[in-house]
Amino acid sequence: MNFIELKNVSKAFNGKYALKNLNLKIDEGKVVGILGKSGAGKSVLINMLRGMRDYKPTEGSVIYNIAICPKCMRVEPPSYKGKDCLCGGKFKFKKVDFWNCDRKLFAAIRKRTAIMLQRTFALYEDEPVIDNVIKAIDELEYEKSVPKAIELLEMVQLTHRITHIARDLSGGEKQRVVLARQLAKNPMLFLADEPTGTLDPRTADLVHSALVKGVKEKNITMVVTSHWPEVMKELPDYVVWLDEGEVVEEGDPETVVGKFLEHVPELKERKRVEFVNPIIKVRNLKKHYYSIERGMVKAVDGVSFDVYEGEIFGIVGLSGAGKTTLSRMIAGLTDPSDGDVCIRLGDEWINMKEKGPTKRGRVIPYIGILHQEFSLYPHRTILENLTDAINLELPAEFARMKAVYVLKAVGFNEKKAKELLHKMPDELSGGERHRVALAQVLIKEPKIVILDEPTGTMDPITRIQVSDSILKSREELDQTYIIVSHDMDFVLEVCDRAALMRGGKILKIGDPEDIVEELTPEEKKKMSVEG
Repeated sequence: MNFIELKNVSKAFNGKYALKNLNLKIDEGKVVGILGKSGAGKSVLINMLRGMRDYKPTEGSVIYNIAICPKCMRVEPPSYKGKDCLCGGKFKFKKVDFWNCDRKLFAAIRKRTAIMLQRTFALYEDEPVIDNVIKAIDELEYEKSVPKAIELLEMVQLTHRITHIARDLSGGEKQRVVLARQLAKNPMLFLADEPTGTLDPRTADLVHSALVKGVKEKNITMVVTSHWPEVMKELPDYVVWLDEGEVVEEGDPETVVGKFLEHVPELKERKRVEFVNPIIKVRNLKKHYYSIERGMVKAVDGVSFDVYEGEIFGIVGLSGAGKTTLSRMIAGLTDPSDGDVCIRLGDEWINMKEKGPTKRGRVIPYIGILHQEFSLYPHRTILENLTDAINLELPAEFARMKAVYVLKAVGFNEKKAKELLHKMPDELSGGERHRVALAQVLIKEPKIVILDEPTGTMDPITRIQVSDSILKSREELDQTYIIVSHDMDFVLEVCDRAALMRGGKILKIGDPEDIVEELTPEEKKKMSVEG
């Protein structure tokens, strides 16, 4: 039964169209996948279906075919027509022009819609996980709230975190709590915008499985966006490929995804480079701390290696291997328990564990870091984010030229780069924000660039553009990269050498191809290694 219809829908921001004459029908109980590269209009569509402020169509209509109880105003999918409501009323069919209906009906539809957004954790940070889920449970099921919450946490495989405070969870764990909270609402429509985009493969599998069990198998209508071909092939019943706001192709998942991947460009062949001058020396580095739950934790346990000037060096391993902790000690953000990290500045070697403006304080300005949880200043334009907000004092025209140059370096063409300058971050897609955050790192021309899981929200086309930009910036700016990643395919594309970490130790350092041979079958599966 037809549930949602988009009729000639277009959406413009400041005169620039993000969606163009979109016509789409979504049947009740089906999963529709929205595929497309960064900036294609996927997130705009999701926010429009949700009724988010500022996403009202510029042209056209979003029609919801619903069943509504006139007595209590509860809304259900159209198949509820004629059924009895728990309040004693009877559901009646109604065709609703969503963005032009009265406010009470608009709110009633929104209330029955669940949404998961990219990198948005919307949790009660100071409360336990189970309380976060209980507070989201549909009022009609509130008497069964505790067993219902436990059931949902089992579905997302988080029962071992049931009493933990939400703020103490990892990003992947928070994402799963968000999913449990949205399922707790017992929605009639579930909207998921890149629900697995920033997750490691193992956590992505858990979220994917929960979406199948909690949404698809319960015949809840879902619209999901993703740049993962596997998600688009396995989860949706029907896939729509968007590009620059227009439908390129639609149909069965296998066919549409196959045609999309035909347009993914091949990565330029990586040149083999010989390196002679070390710029980073790590010697017997340790980071130990005590946890009430786990006792003595050896996050990094006596690692030693050199990174050479101009090298792209990968640190790879599963979640919890110690990768991020190691990178933070190199950057001077975390103090080691023992050992040394020395970085060469000019001809002088400086130990990063020695504090003060004449010690590591001299080096830190020359290190650029892109964290997993990157964020842009929400109330400043992209130009301001790239210049004023990071205290880059340049004449206005030169700052603009510099910003365009660095945006081109991370994969935008010149026309798109110039268009972005005066936009706000929330006008960009998740993948576009990711690349702008990388540009914010590169615009300061750091000598050493540390990227922590840099491919999280990137579609295949964007990932290749960023791979090319890393290789290009190494050549043009003499930059040295440390890339922390669980995405072994990305490491194979860009890194000269890689270090494999397990349990806080480095097991092997060598060519990325040699590191693949050292991976266990489990590591290959969880680190996105093809073949």
